[in-house]
Amino acid sequence: MLSKVARRHRSLHTSLIARTVTTESLSPSSSSSTQIPLPTLTKHPSPKPRFPLNPAPRPARSALLDTSFSLPPTFGQNQLLPVSNSTRALLESIVAQFNAPIRYAFAYGSGVFEQEGYVTQPDEGKRPMLDFMFAVRHPSHWHSINMAQYPSHYPLHARMFGSDFVSRVQEINPGVWFNAFVNVNGVTIKYGVTSVDNICSDLLTWRSLYLAGRMHKPLRIIKDDARVRLTQQVNLTSALRAALLTLPTHFTESELFERIASISYDGDLRMLLPAENRSKVKNIVHKQGPQFKELYRRLAVGLPGVSWPVAAQNIEVDANPHVRAALLKKLPSTLLKKVTDHYSRTGMPSKEADESAFWVRLAGDETLPSVIRSQMRSIVRYPAAIQTAKGVVSAGVGKSFRYGSEKVGKWWKGTAAK
Repeated sequence: MLSKVARRHRSLHTSLIARTVTTESLSPSSSSSTQIPLPTLTKHPSPKPRFPLNPAPRPARSALLDTSFSLPPTFGQNQLLPVSNSTRALLESIVAQFNAPIRYAFAYGSGVFEQEGYVTQPDEGKRPMLDFMFAVRHPSHWHSINMAQYPSHYPLHARMFGSDFVSRVQEINPGVWFNAFVNVNGVTIKYGVTSVDNICSDLLTWRSLYLAGRMHKPLRIIKDDARVRLTQQVNLTSALRAALLTLPTHFTESELFERIASISYDGDLRMLLPAENRSKVKNIVHKQGPQFKELYRRLAVGLPGVSWPVAAQNIEVDANPHVRAALLKKLPSTLLKKVTDHYSRTGMPSKEADESAFWVRLAGDETLPSVIRSQMRSIVRYPAAIQTAKGVVSAGVGKSFRYGSEKVGKWWKGTAAK
């Protein structure tokens, strides 16, 4: 009897979380005439033994959210972006090759969604490298299984030191390990590995904006997880709030999408060095406008002061400081602390004196847009630089040189196009 009551209470609690963390309606999208099949949110079965001493994953409870909760079937449907049947089959077949258990997986980048300047020609061997991100429960154990299955994915020193070494390097902020230029199912891919707790933490708080920033842009979910879908909906809404606070009162949807897409690039040192296409943000938005609109429009119209008619490309936002304050105080905790710390150094009265007046005063400050953008760049800068340095450890010198050479080529193309 007590267990039934406990389960009912937990179900009610998680339903309340799902309703309060996002402004999206739970009804299916009216902008799509076809129903997109939902990825399964059930627990993953234990992997079958594939080699001696098969170490099964240790049972654990997430430090962030209860792992057993479920979401309404239509929650976060805006995240389920369609791709062609051939692309979907290819992505799913690649992820299915991994024996180690993956809780959440998505594919992203020019190999999944078209970008300006990237032409996918598989017959000529010019398909862009496919990018994946895997979220797992126990990174050390996952790498142990994966290293046994795919030793060539890891450099020699990583194989010598073992999975514990790999997981310790992975834990260094922003908490990702990449294996690049590896062949799976006849396709060249790059895949990152992180923990479920780490990805959820970044989506909620913008601790590093490394994963959260990537997930501001269109991606294809291959394996779904209720916790990640919930926190990703919070992340998308946070990106909207930040972008709306840094844009004028009237702007186009393309300007909104470019501002959102630029969040993860503005502080990245690669955008200053000859290591990335300078036109990357415009290239992404120009070809992926419909996907951006599917991700963000229903969330945007649920925010205070936003007017965005269905068929319109122009957006209007109320400039009233009280409306802007409602957006400001719900920014992710890391960004919000940096913004308030900045204003406290300028001598502005603290919010302890009058909290309501404090938020209205900040929201009405004409320097707020530049302050928010500056603080987002400061969040991105350090983790992006650390991850670039970690690439030498995770990929080895040879692959790092190859990857850097390709990035320089993209930078040169972007420079020549201007």
